[in-house]
Amino acid sequence: MMVSLTNTKFTVRIEAGELVSLLFDGHEFIHQKGSPGWRSSDTEMFPIIGPLNEAGFHVQVPKGSGAIQDQHGLLRELGYALVSQTETKAVFRKEYKAGTPIKNSKFPEKSTKRWLMWPYTFAFEKHFTLMEDSVEVSFQVSGDRDMPFMLGYHPAFKLHSDNPIIQTNNREITLEEVLAVGSRALQVPNCERITLNDEREISIQTEGFGHFMCWTEVSNMVCIEPITFYPYQLEQRQLHEGFDYLMEDRVFKVLLSPK
Repeated sequence: MMVSLTNTKFTVRIEAGELVSLLFDGHEFIHQKGSPGWRSSDTEMFPIIGPLNEAGFHVQVPKGSGAIQDQHGLLRELGYALVSQTETKAVFRKEYKAGTPIKNSKFPEKSTKRWLMWPYTFAFEKHFTLMEDSVEVSFQVSGDRDMPFMLGYHPAFKLHSDNPIIQTNNREITLEEVLAVGSRALQVPNCERITLNDEREISIQTEGFGHFMCWTEVSNMVCIEPITFYPYQLEQRQLHEGFDYLMEDRVFKVLLSPK
């Protein structure tokens, strides 16, 4: 089901909870499915970020032994349900019950695990809110108390020029630098705002994440990803050291502000 949010400047299209288009004054900022680079336009990484193949697809958690995860977690294997919609806001929700086996779409081509599991119950909401000059994408996480988790948001931005610059408050990053890091993604620690300077400019400002990483393997798109933890700084068997713990409902925000 396609959902559209519109005002005088924006047209935002969302397909099954995925941001597939962000048009601002007629300029497309989101990577289009079918274009080289990535088969999606945005997704989430939850409850883990990063691969676990070297750790046998298991991650250490305080509760039980059924924490079987593939790269970037099982949330993306669940479907979103549309909860509500107006002209300027849409809310989507996923729910998971502890111990439920979930089919792994990476099996058997890219994974040896047919089923993924998590020993905690959680609900995950994704809210799109269209404002006058920006689009807010926010995430509400609720579930079992003390549930360990990481969260990453993985939007892909369409590139229109040959020399885009990713700008933070203290450095400029070229597309060549991101390409050179490859599949690991370039770490941008302790950062809450990044601006992508391309043919047009878009700023990505966050609340609750704390860090970014940047990834691409092509020249026509780049993913600028807010994250709670950069997973490649640890061995996969130590990935649990990067967990946050759910003491109460948590809200994370991403503000997309084009010019």
